[in-house]
Amino acid sequence: MENFFTQYTDSSAVFPSFPIVQHNCRGSWDVFLSRFHSFTMLPHPPWIVAIQDPPPRCSVLPTFPGFISFVPPPPGRPRVAIYVSRALNQDLSCSTVFDDSSEMLSVDVFSSEGLFGSPHRSLRVTSVYLLRTNRPPYRSILPERVFSFLSYPYLVLGDFNLHHPLADPCRSLSEREFSISTRYFDAAFDVPYHLLNPPGVYPQFPFDTISRPSVLDLAFANTALSPLVSSWDTPLPSTGSDHVPCVITLKPPAIMLPPPTPHWALLDLRAVGKALDTFATLPCPVGPTPNSLSRWFDISSTRLTSLLTSHAPSKHPCPRSKPWWSPRLSALRREYHKFARISCLDPSPLNWSNVKSSRRIYFKAIASVKKTHLSDFLSTATPRSLWTAKRFAFGRPPQRFPDLPGASDPAEVAETLLDHFFPSKPPPPPLLRLARYEDYTPLTSEEISRALSKSSNTSAPGPDHIPYSVWKSHQRKNDLRPDGLRPPYASRAP
Repeated sequence: MENFFTQYTDSSAVFPSFPIVQHNCRGSWDVFLSRFHSFTMLPHPPWIVAIQDPPPRCSVLPTFPGFISFVPPPPGRPRVAIYVSRALNQDLSCSTVFDDSSEMLSVDVFSSEGLFGSPHRSLRVTSVYLLRTNRPPYRSILPERVFSFLSYPYLVLGDFNLHHPLADPCRSLSEREFSISTRYFDAAFDVPYHLLNPPGVYPQFPFDTISRPSVLDLAFANTALSPLVSSWDTPLPSTGSDHVPCVITLKPPAIMLPPPTPHWALLDLRAVGKALDTFATLPCPVGPTPNSLSRWFDISSTRLTSLLTSHAPSKHPCPRSKPWWSPRLSALRREYHKFARISCLDPSPLNWSNVKSSRRIYFKAIASVKKTHLSDFLSTATPRSLWTAKRFAFGRPPQRFPDLPGASDPAEVAETLLDHFFPSKPPPPPLLRLARYEDYTPLTSEEISRALSKSSNTSAPGPDHIPYSVWKSHQRKNDLRPDGLRPPYASRAP
């Protein structure tokens, strides 16, 4: 078994495949041993194995060749355990992150050169086993503790003891089951995390004939890890437990290179000419129908195209290829990045001077190679490459923007357009004051009483915040002196 794991240690620096296995052992040693022996059926051995309900004996976990075990600290029986391959621990740094409870354990994997071709240097894998409780949220760990925010890749997997329609859409759920699971799923999606389980794929098959299969073993990946997830599957056979082992495979994100195309510029015309001399089309069918004529034409065209393509070499363009790149630039680039990594670990003056000198040599070599390539291209320019030569000679044209009066740069143009299409509102006019009239007809007490009688005592007061009942009472007491109620400028229309 050790040879099975050690044959992959040479590729651990650039992991072509990173399988992680999750399984609930149900506290059985037989299930534990059969599960580890079943790893020979996988194309790549698992680097990390997350176990729920492990089978400890006298507070000691079972061991298996090629793995190192991690468990939560005492007291209490450990409900989760994580086994890490010794080959992984030799090439990378692994450390445990403990939680307050025995139902949750995390392992951090660190690499100084980045994992899976990404800039992230750390990966956290958390094994969770949620037990049922009688208090809200009716599980042993709060959802906020399970789904915490991390900026680097984070994988949460385990036996959640939850039923949710996203994982099991064909299951009929009660209101209690739905409300309990929704709280955890909402907490995961708010961070956000992505559910890796395909809908309706059952990893749990009860032994009795009454209960139906269910999806209790769940796996969630945060946004940083989602692009690196290749698959979630249950390829291993049953190990004697009602839970089937789940395998989550991580891989570097695939780069879709363009397909190879014929390099017509290097076509061997002599060989093609000899082949065309001996090329003969099939005889045209006698009394052809539209279908038979179309079939004859397709066959003849395919034969001729295959003949020309077979004599043209293929080219494999790369999206990052540069016509002026050289192996010397690759060596200078590796040298520059090597000194840059060393200076990050040890920022001494000597290392910083090495970084500056290697960077200066690297970029100076790039400028020299590009200048030489440009000179060669311009010396061999043809009428077809005239516009390309012009672009190389004059560089990219400056950014163009509308020519508006009073605007000399894009910021001023934007400000002018905003002022034209969305002009600022004029300030509100000042409050008007009524002018005094020297010649006015005084208001009578009857006119004032008649105007006040039309207003209800329960109506909302005006801007002066004085209710109408006060004005009415004032008018009744001063009905012979209306001037006491009237402001000096109040009057009827002159």
